[in-house]
Amino acid sequence: MIYVVFVEPESPGNIGFLARTMKNFGLSDLVLINPCQLENESYYQAMHAREVVRNARVYDSLPEFLESEGIDFTVGTTGEAGGSYNIQRIAVTPDKFAENLNVTGKMALLFGREGNGLSNDEIELCDVVVTIPTHENYPIMNITHAAAIVFYEIFKKKKSYPVEELEEASKDEKEGLIQSMDEIVKKLGYPEHKCKNASLVFRRIIGRAFISGREAHTLKGTLRRINGRLVEK
Repeated sequence: MIYVVFVEPESPGNIGFLARTMKNFGLSDLVLINPCQLENESYYQAMHAREVVRNARVYDSLPEFLESEGIDFTVGTTGEAGGSYNIQRIAVTPDKFAENLNVTGKMALLFGREGNGLSNDEIELCDVVVTIPTHENYPIMNITHAAAIVFYEIFKKKKSYPVEELEEASKDEKEGLIQSMDEIVKKLGYPEHKCKNASLVFRRIIGRAFISGREAHTLKGTLRRINGRLVEK
């Protein structure tokens, strides 16, 4: 199940445009985080996707939504991809993301504010970040244009490249892996900021890997053995 999440939309019209784009690609679950007031323009721009706007779920904050709906996999989108030293915003392209996508639980696909996108705190909540390469003369895309590209890549894979269904690792299984790694890093005596970065890097690696439940089980056993042989500093 894929939730399309619009964080703090500022324009009623863009809500409608996003709903219309969703319906183009078979998506119907729209979530609005602390949105502007819905107006007639929202429904007018949605055209034949008015029911997507009408049935949208509204939450006050992103953490509230993620917790309330029990989201298993969170995907952020950004127009400002980071390099090797901007760990929070290390990103993959939409085609690479869709190529590896095989989530069987609940996935949230986040789109940020029209002006500022997603904040660093919101990006930190994501398992993987997606960015769209654009020309340097005008690098920031309209949200509905960006959404259409990401939706298309997901839809194209579903329609053209069916794969054998695997049991995706659950949110609890992935959190268990991250906790095991955190325990190992703590025993290495890293400073607090390096521990935080190491945890974030490991979370992103696990997110991009789209690991199965069996893989998570095997990896956790290995991490447990490593942890057991380390002496805390």
